[in-house]
Amino acid sequence: MSSRYILFLLAGGAVFVGSLCAWQREFREYPAIEYNNFPLPEGAQRPSEWVFARLMYPPAPGARFDRSGRRGWMNGMSSWTQDYPRADRHFLTAVMRLTRIDARPVEQPVNLDDEDDVYNWPMLYAVRPGEWDLTDKQAAKMRDYLARGGFFWCDDFWGPYEWDVFMQSMGRVLPGKTPVDIPEDDTAFHILYDLNNRFQILGAWGLYGRGAQNGGDTPYWRAIYDDKGRIEAAITPNSDLGDAWEYADDPGYPEQYSHLAINIGVNYVMYALTH
Repeated sequence: MSSRYILFLLAGGAVFVGSLCAWQREFREYPAIEYNNFPLPEGAQRPSEWVFARLMYPPAPGARFDRSGRRGWMNGMSSWTQDYPRADRHFLTAVMRLTRIDARPVEQPVNLDDEDDVYNWPMLYAVRPGEWDLTDKQAAKMRDYLARGGFFWCDDFWGPYEWDVFMQSMGRVLPGKTPVDIPEDDTAFHILYDLNNRFQILGAWGLYGRGAQNGGDTPYWRAIYDDKGRIEAAITPNSDLGDAWEYADDPGYPEQYSHLAINIGVNYVMYALTH
């Protein structure tokens, strides 16, 4: 795909996305399990053509990172806030520096229960979906969102147990569809950066000999495709791209992890806006 064609598609998508801005919920921020009072970057309130949307979700029973209580996830302090907002804002800094996408420098938490709000955001990211438990109503809303052309991406869940928890909800979002390994020649791996040399990305917690969590030693780059061959859900189990964004400015965190995580993220953003 030529760079001119990509820019043409991005321009068309920007017009469409821009037309939705009047209906989007305003920027909002929630207390998180790691960060509170994280400084807002300059331009946080300015209108933009694209916004990084982070999925809010109810936690599964026994979720390790939930401090909100079963009914409190809508107010933050739950598993969906892992790495938030530091990871999102570092990644958005990279998007603005490495592409011509007019991105807002702050993220947008999105709740599937907020009427039709999810349809305003062309890409939806979730962290730690090995701890989510979507309701049937939320699963149906996400299924419709994907059918209308939305793109979902999830990251940072580990081992067979968390995969099973993830699939209990994902199987209700897209019943009858099975995640598969993304082929090496898929556009998602080459739309901007050639991602031929991928490797497991450990979070800061996994350094210094601790290794992977829950037996998740093998990284996977998986997806669910729609009937036309478009990736509608990108799935990266057994890697922690969110941590690699979060610690991208930390000299003690391996640069190669942040470099790869940012390149993957930028490619998926470009793919989401052009497919």
